[in-house]
Amino acid sequence: MIYKRVTLLCGHYGSGKTNVAVNMAYDLKQKQKDVVIADLDIVNPYFRTKDSKQDLESKGITLISSDYAGTNVDIPAMPQQMYMITHNKDVNAIIDVGGDDRGALALGRLMPDILAEDDYEMLFVINCYRPLTRDAESTIEVMHEIELAGKCKFTAIVNNSNLGNETKIEDVLNSVSYANEVSRLTGLPIKCTCVHSELYQNVKDKIQNVFPLDLQSKIN
Repeated sequence: MIYKRVTLLCGHYGSGKTNVAVNMAYDLKQKQKDVVIADLDIVNPYFRTKDSKQDLESKGITLISSDYAGTNVDIPAMPQQMYMITHNKDVNAIIDVGGDDRGALALGRLMPDILAEDDYEMLFVINCYRPLTRDAESTIEVMHEIELAGKCKFTAIVNNSNLGNETKIEDVLNSVSYANEVSRLTGLPIKCTCVHSELYQNVKDKIQNVFPLDLQSKIN
């Protein structure tokens, strides 16, 4: 996988974007020395990146998230450390923006500097097995909401259509036509199709640009 200096991932709640973000951070760390993953999903209970805090730190990846992540405190607060992403050009960053337009509103504070540097990708994570994004039209409606709030256009699509641990090879293969339709209607390329690492060998020759995922570890 080839990355820009800043990779932004957005998608509807339940799209699995946080798991994609964590796995991309692991993949990026194999290519770059200084890797940061930032959680911009600033309103509870949607913090998930922090669930992988121990795994990330063990691999030498810096995690930036709100002090309120994983608590019962519902305060929208973006940590000051987040601005390090735009100020330190030696850092390679994966940003988990959040679901719908909430995290995208926070992204709007960073976006002027990200746009000025112009070394970024904004990836739209889609999942046709979620209730509100079952077809291309409803998925694109969500996409426009996020773009409006974040003040930035998407540059590519990540097909992460899955049913969690119940996902079968056929589920992944059947999602390709959906992803292709979203791509056709938006003009955005499909950067990759994600699949659980256990299914990877069975689909890698049937779909272009397959990206294997491992599920996040949870903090006990």
